[in-house]
Amino acid sequence: MARWLDALLGRTRPRQPDLDALFSLPGAAVTLEAAASLRPTGKAGVCFKPASGRAFEQIGGELDELLAFAARESGSRLSTSDDTYGYRWIVVDDPDTEDVVTAAHMVNTTLKERGFGPQLLCSVFGFARPEGADPCHLVYLYKRGTFYPFAPRAGERRDNELELRVRGAVDDELPVEDDLTRWFPLWGAPV
Repeated sequence: MARWLDALLGRTRPRQPDLDALFSLPGAAVTLEAAASLRPTGKAGVCFKPASGRAFEQIGGELDELLAFAARESGSRLSTSDDTYGYRWIVVDDPDTEDVVTAAHMVNTTLKERGFGPQLLCSVFGFARPEGADPCHLVYLYKRGTFYPFAPRAGERRDNELELRVRGAVDDELPVEDDLTRWFPLWGAPV
């Protein structure tokens, strides 16, 4: 009934996050290497807005314990950092792309299950050319359930041509954000 009423009134419901879409990244990484010579850097970051209050303090300690456990199990290095905009990043560093994706999924899921889904902003996965130049990140927008490419360059510029090539390359493998105005720049992301 609600869907029918929404259709009648011209309302659309936003796409819900599907964190399992993150597990499509290793396959997309193979495609990106073939189509754009981009390889995973072994780094990812989960970005969220830390909330104030006792509940978030409790999850902070629990999250630290969980991250330490994940680091021991996977061999990944995990760290946290805050950016100049007041967001907190949990950074995963591991040469194995599947371990990076699994750790990022675990962090997102833990925050969501503890009721902090509204604070989740995105997950960012690093890619670069073999010589280390021309990075391009795949950004997963938590609230939209979609990915988009972000290719930062010096001077807070971006390589729009590369972003569009990456979109074309992974469009069949990942849910790509159609609305280009939502392809937000993430200057200074620690990946």
